[in-house]
This record gives sequence, C-alpha cells and structure tokens, in this order.
Amino acid sequence: MAPKRIPGSLHKMRKPATCRRTGTDHDRVLGWLDARINYERTPATSNTSAAFGLQRMQRLLRSLGNPHLHCPVVHVAGTKGKGSTVAMLAAILQEAGHRVGRYLSPHVHRVEERIAVNGIPVSAAEFVAAVDRVIPLVEMMDRRARRRGQRGPTWFEVMTAAAFEHFAAANVGVTVLETGLGGRLDATNVCRPLTTVITSISHDHMKLLGPTIAKIATEKAGIIKRGCPVVCGATQPTAGRVIAEIAARRRAPLLQLGRDFTVHHAKPSPRRHGLDGVEFDLVMPHFSGPCHYRLAIAGRHQAENAALAVVAARQLADRGIRLSDASIERGLAKTTLPARIETISTRPLVVVDAAHNVASMKALADTIRPAMKGHSTSVLVFAASGDKQVEKMLAAVRGLFAHVVITRYLENPRAAPLDRLRRACAVEGLPRPRDAANPAEALRLAKSIAGVGGIVVVAGSFFLAAEVGGTESRR
Repeated sequence: MAPKRIPGSLHKMRKPATCRRTGTDHDRVLGWLDARINYERTPATSNTSAAFGLQRMQRLLRSLGNPHLHCPVVHVAGTKGKGSTVAMLAAILQEAGHRVGRYLSPHVHRVEERIAVNGIPVSAAEFVAAVDRVIPLVEMMDRRARRRGQRGPTWFEVMTAAAFEHFAAANVGVTVLETGLGGRLDATNVCRPLTTVITSISHDHMKLLGPTIAKIATEKAGIIKRGCPVVCGATQPTAGRVIAEIAARRRAPLLQLGRDFTVHHAKPSPRRHGLDGVEFDLVMPHFSGPCHYRLAIAGRHQAENAALAVVAARQLADRGIRLSDASIERGLAKTTLPARIETISTRPLVVVDAAHNVASMKALADTIRPAMKGHSTSVLVFAASGDKQVEKMLAAVRGLFAHVVITRYLENPRAAPLDRLRRACAVEGLPRPRDAANPAEALRLAKSIAGVGGIVVVAGSFFLAAEVGGTESRR
C-alpha cells in the first residue's frame, strides 16, 4: 500500500544514524533550529497567518526526494485530543506488528519526543543526523528567499521535514502524523493519507484560525483529501456541519462520532488514585455488538479519542493494513503520554496536565473532581500563554481548588504576565493567588501548601508542564 517513491529519491542510499554524536553536535543543531522563526514561541499577530503555506514545504521535500511518500500515512487534526489519538493509533499499529512512525507536537521534556519509531523517540544522534540532512537544502532556500524579500522554512517546517527524513531512513511501514496548527496550511498537510482523523473542535488559536467555530473547523478540515475516509469526533453542531460539507465536496467517506459510532462510558478502571485509566464500550452498527476497551490514559474524554483511534484503525484494515482486535485492545491498554493527567508525585499527589484551552480545562476538571475526595486540601498551579482565553480557562475550574499559585514559564516568551493571571482569578471567583517567579518555585510552594495529604494540579500549558516535569525529573 505504500505510495511509489518519486524517481530520483535518495532513500535507497540512506540508513538510520547509528554513530555516536557529541553534545556539541546536538547543541549546534538546536542552536541552528532555534534561530529560525518558531510560531510555538512567537505570539500570533494579525499578520502571522500570511506566513503560512505549503509551497516552502513542498519545495523542501522535493529537494529531499519526497520522503513523505515513503509509506502510508494517517493524518490527525483537531483542537483537543489529537496527540492522544495519534499515540493510541500508533500503539495499535505497533501491536499489530507494523514498524510505526509517530509525529507529535509540541514536546514536553525534549525535542526528540516529537519523532518516534515504535514508541521510542529518536536518539540525540538520530535527531542530529536527520536535521543535518535537511540543513544544506534549507540554507539554499534561505538564500533564494532573501533575494526575493521572502522568508525561508520555519522551525516547524524543518522539524517536519526531518521527521519525514528519519521515518524514511528508518524504513517505517506506516506513519501517524499530528498537525501542528490548524490543518489546511500546516506543514504536515503535504502528506497523502490513507485515512484522516479530526478530533474535537473548540476555540483556540483564533488569531490564526479565525474567531468562530465554523472558521476553525474549516481550517482543520483542510486535511481532508479527495476520496480519503474521514473519522470525525467533532460533535459541536457547527463544526460537524462544516466538516460534513467539506467531506461531501471532496467525496470523502465520513464516519461521525454520535452518528456512525457511539461511546458508552463505564466506570474508571480501579487504580490507587482514581486517575489512571477508563473503560468504555464502542458501538458501531455494522459490528455485531459493543466492543469493550480499557485505557491506560486517564480522563473520561479519552474514551472519545480512543474511539476515533479504533475506528481509524478499522478503516486502515479495510484498506489493506494488517490489524486484529487483539492488537487494538493491547494498544489502547498500553498507551501513555507525558502531561496527560500524569501523576508525578504521591505525597502530596501531584498531577500534571497540558490543558491549554477552555475545553481541555473543562475536561481536566471533570476528571480531577472525583479524585479530590480524601485529600486534605487542593492547590492549582497555573500559567498560560498570553494569547489564550485565560479568564475562561480559570472559570472552568472555579470552586475546585482551595488555593491557587500562579507563575510564568521561563523558556517561552508567550507566557501571560502575572498581573493578568491575578486579575483573571479575581474576576472569575477563584481564591486569591500566590505568586511564584518560575514553575520550579511554584511547585515547591504548592507542595508546601498541600502537605503530604493534599493534591496539587498543574495545568494551563504544555510549556508549564514541560518545566514542572523537568523540575521533578531532576529531583
């Protein structure tokens, strides 16, 4: 089922890197990357959207021999849940015996997490080798772009090209790709998927994607290709209608959550803290009965993401990708991801979640509320990017926490200032917050407030989760 390689492809000569690379090589590559425009770090403006497009990515990949056409692809977009869906589908495919490339963003602890084969992130050496193959071609594009008064490839475009390079060199059999931002103009949208998945749609990145659900859904639905099956988890009526219209225009068969398949929640899997895993039934009319699944990832909302992964897997099986019911069950039961309602400490209980918009904060609140019982006190550690709906995010957890600690992450300039977070807490009726200069200090303060019998929840941003997680890993 793999697409034919383009004539002139260099992949027959490429092998995954096995040589050892020094820290200097890694630092050099990271420094080169960080000198490029990175919209994960640069606050969006009204002019930012003009910088997006697929032409640069297409030119770069052509010069590399089109590594993105090396193997079958599943392409996943959405506002919330796409990373979890990608991870679960990749795990299912791996359990079925395939060699699976997985591309996620953003990373939590280190950049290599974004590019993984069979669940294992690339090593530093492999990462350096992949980017080094891309650098000369990018620098050539930079020179041509400067002569025309234009900009060369972005940080994310280079990272995506390096991922395709590594997957081709590593001879993966199928790749599961998460979009970075939006869908229509995202760097990953050069792929030719066997199946596409669109997870839930809600307000996020409005300056880039548009102010309404309809406009955001239109951008996400930009990954739909003519005749390519679509699995859709967007149950918001406007989003569902937009996606259905675009799928119909492109003659793409559509399977819609709530219409073509449904999820029936069971009780959470019994674990010590009540935060680890859920069980659910997936009902599809063309199957004989419900299928019961158990997840390793916590949160009732993860059942919908898992359902999308299961239905997408079955679509792949219909298109010649080998799978079994047992591989689906094992993949879901084994999938874990950092910063998805992740317990990083037990005395006190410290839970880190990368909730970074209103919908994900509501999902976090629904998940964490039952776990509050039996804990002496509760503390929220919160930081967020300045372009987020900070007030509405905090409103989603109103009444849930006895104490709040606000902070700013240090490694990304998009962090909202403390005075804005302080005002938001006051406006939305949260406890008067205590300030911390950085995430490490915020976590120490929160743990001291909670005591050994309390619970601390860290939320608001992937960037906060990364810095807090890094603090704990060094302890």
